[in-house]
Amino acid sequence: MLEHFQNILRMSFMHKIAVVIPKYGLVGGAEQFAAQLTEQLSSRQTDTFQVFANRWQTNSGALEFHKIPIISFPKFLTTISFAWFAKQTLRRQNFSLVHSHERIFAADLFTLHGVPHRYWVHNIRQKSMSLYDRATAWVERKLVYEGGCRKFIAVSDLTREIFLQEYPVDPERVTVIHPGVRLPDDARIRKENVRQAVRSELGIGANEPVIVFASMNFEVKGLDDMILTLAHLRQQNINFKLVVAGKGNVHKYQKMAGNKGIADSVFFTGVVAEKRLRDIYSAGDLYLMLSKFDTFGMVVLEAMAAGLPVMISSRVGAKDLVREGENGFVIDHPSDYDYTASRLKLLLDVNVRRKMSAAAIQTASKNTWDTVADKYQDIYSEILAAKKK
Repeated sequence: MLEHFQNILRMSFMHKIAVVIPKYGLVGGAEQFAAQLTEQLSSRQTDTFQVFANRWQTNSGALEFHKIPIISFPKFLTTISFAWFAKQTLRRQNFSLVHSHERIFAADLFTLHGVPHRYWVHNIRQKSMSLYDRATAWVERKLVYEGGCRKFIAVSDLTREIFLQEYPVDPERVTVIHPGVRLPDDARIRKENVRQAVRSELGIGANEPVIVFASMNFEVKGLDDMILTLAHLRQQNINFKLVVAGKGNVHKYQKMAGNKGIADSVFFTGVVAEKRLRDIYSAGDLYLMLSKFDTFGMVVLEAMAAGLPVMISSRVGAKDLVREGENGFVIDHPSDYDYTASRLKLLLDVNVRRKMSAAAIQTASKNTWDTVADKYQDIYSEILAAKKK
């Protein structure tokens, strides 16, 4: 009885936090980010969390979920309808703080998983604005300028820079907090067994250097430049294997690899589950991603946690965590295949790679989800204190 009373008393002093995202815990960087962060914070039992989403997947029994409808036809109503229904649902309850991971009409805190929509359409996709794009950009602008948002959290310096170009708000309101990572256990024997098993399954020798690449969009993530770079290495008779995990036009890239004479060194696994991807990291020696654009790239940090040095383009937000020549390399011009190949050649040297592997693990250990949750909890406290004034 006393314990029950103490729990009620404790909960009466806890803040009610609303978390808003269309797809919670499903495939995708923002979806996984929202789930990992929310569940990490919820486990601390300092605040109560309720999630407002259209679809969700979770292993946590401590969260309360609310279904937010989405009208997806006609398409231009998708963002507007989610924002409108979220507003109607949220206004029925008195929340201490609303943390949104999506464009809605009002929130206290907005995590910027992407760049402003207009910038994305014009500068990344290089398209003209459709009705859907205009509607999405309108909701976003309403949130930034009229939604009462006290803090914007960018996932990288690159994201923050572009956001401030598009929306010249007070820079003090825009903070960078990188995504986190779960560190694998230190069971070295298991890791070595997994490494051998995956390599055996793919037909890769125990001592062959393996490059890992994982993406759900091969073209945007730079697989073209990667294959052309690797073709330069093959001309130098340098041995390597490339394991490509994820979703994309496999036929196109198999054909490209064949035309460049490296088809026997490129393996496509298709879309894989999270555990399988971790096993592929264990089988690898380094991670390569020459994206045309990526606000962060959570796979980069995941690869580091598995001990893989990384080589990424300067258009990947995770470059914030790369120390040149220590835990990886950042490539400014991926289409400079001679230079890119020269950096990759260094990583294929086992002695160089071994030192960089240890540095990559050290970087990941400083960027766990627990560390990220600490930073968000500080932001929550700052906003809650300001709202009381």
